[in-house]
Amino acid sequence: MEVILTKDVKGLGYKYDVVKVRNGYGRNYLIPRGLAILATEGAKKHNQEMIKQRAFKEEKLRKEAQAFAEKLQTTVVKIGVKAGESGKIFGSVTNVQLAEALNSLGLKVERKAIEVPDNVKTLGSYKAKVQIYKDIKTEFTFELFAE
Repeated sequence: MEVILTKDVKGLGYKYDVVKVRNGYGRNYLIPRGLAILATEGAKKHNQEMIKQRAFKEEKLRKEAQAFAEKLQTTVVKIGVKAGESGKIFGSVTNVQLAEALNSLGLKVERKAIEVPDNVKTLGSYKAKVQIYKDIKTEFTFELFAE
């Protein structure tokens, strides 16, 4: 079954993509939730027109995302955490904390786009990955210090 995605679906594709899915997945999940429409000939033509109109906007968004990624790479976020005398932190650092710290610096990033490394157990400097746009990913540095 071919469907046209009306929203970005993680692991499947992005808005306006024509993808082939299993019948049950399309009929029982994607279409009822408004994530996709059936890819008929008329819908495909309409989709092509939408893609043409969106191409200009897409290029502008891509340039803005690339500029934001370059700015984010040079950013160092400092986060105060509770830690023991040996430097081991209590609890863990989450993407919510990182998103709030970035937002306080004036860099708006969704928490879902931030990927925190698993080995954050002690004070120090670490790198977190951020997916800014479809295929634009970057890393930023965050430092943990004892409060």
